[in-house]
Amino acid sequence: MEILFYRYNSICEPDLLQAFTNFGVTVHVEEMEMHRKNVSPRECAGKVAEWILQKPLAFVFSINFFPAISYTCEKLKVPYVCWSVDSPVPELFSNALRNSYNRIFLFDRAQYDFFSPVNPDCIYYLPLATNVNRWEEIVLSMTDADFETYGGDVAFVGSLYTEKCKYDKLTLSDHTRGFVDGLMEAQLKVFGCNFIPESLTEEVIREIAGADPDFYRSDDVFTDISRYLVAHQYIGIKLAAVERERTLRFLCERFPVKLYTRSDVAALSKADCRGGVSTLAEMPKVFHASRINLNITMRPIETGLSLRIWDVLGCAGFLITNYQAEIPEYFEIGKELETYETLEELEEKIRYYLSHEEERVEIAINGYEKVKNYHTYEKRLAQMLKLLTDHK
Repeated sequence: MEILFYRYNSICEPDLLQAFTNFGVTVHVEEMEMHRKNVSPRECAGKVAEWILQKPLAFVFSINFFPAISYTCEKLKVPYVCWSVDSPVPELFSNALRNSYNRIFLFDRAQYDFFSPVNPDCIYYLPLATNVNRWEEIVLSMTDADFETYGGDVAFVGSLYTEKCKYDKLTLSDHTRGFVDGLMEAQLKVFGCNFIPESLTEEVIREIAGADPDFYRSDDVFTDISRYLVAHQYIGIKLAAVERERTLRFLCERFPVKLYTRSDVAALSKADCRGGVSTLAEMPKVFHASRINLNITMRPIETGLSLRIWDVLGCAGFLITNYQAEIPEYFEIGKELETYETLEELEEKIRYYLSHEEERVEIAINGYEKVKNYHTYEKRLAQMLKLLTDHK
């Protein structure tokens, strides 16, 4: 089997490349977009068409959805397989989503429920995974110095989203700011239900969309996407920034917290700020050496499990994450990981596990065993290939 892997430098790509290779698939790689981010849809389509016409490809694959690839594969009658690993993804609103040669995999069940009616025979649900073998090589080679450097009571690795927050740069009326602030405060009290999209008024949507000259606009959409973009790309990202800063400030008042981020940390003066860490070399050492790893899922991921959850557990790290509706489908809470729904519950559980070392280690081992046995990229790829075969 030969495939084309269209890359744009997603952190998931190396692991999927390795998994395809492990399955004996001949993988041709197109890296144009890794080195030049202003590649036009026409250039993308032209390059993919060249590959299809030169090679007997079983399908074209990418992480996340590229409408230009979908249109090209539809025209040349070659399946286009993609795995969406992010949310929100505005490109999913393209009319290309309806194409019959699509084989689209979405990791968030709420995202799947939203988009699958548009093309029910060609859109699937598939959760994310991790590369346990990669993490094992790093974790098993850790030295005492590594544990000294990367160890600690509580660790958080990730963006604070302050630098990614378009909402803060908009000029808006006091009424809209007040409305959004109230909406965010209400949403912060609720896990497992995102009520922001349906709560937005048309007036607020128009004002926020009109305030950004770079607001995503496209004629190639199957429905108006303004409400979705305002709720997820603007308010959702702002909510992530508020929630992460508020949660970390709360914890820093009570515990030693190591913060690994490239974001502005001026508002978190009590955190032990260590800057960013490399994903493949340093991050697994943090996950394994820290007594407690914290995950705070950004709200646009409505029910699904973010990549961070799988990676922490794949490094045999102990994880406390905010509750997500899909967690009980894959893990036993209190046995393989821990969850929280309020800051008070988070504080209580951190205190408990910092003083119950054996139980904490046992949970970390159980979580590691679960992902190693059931949730690797090889397992997901086998599920994906089976679905593709059954589809024929």
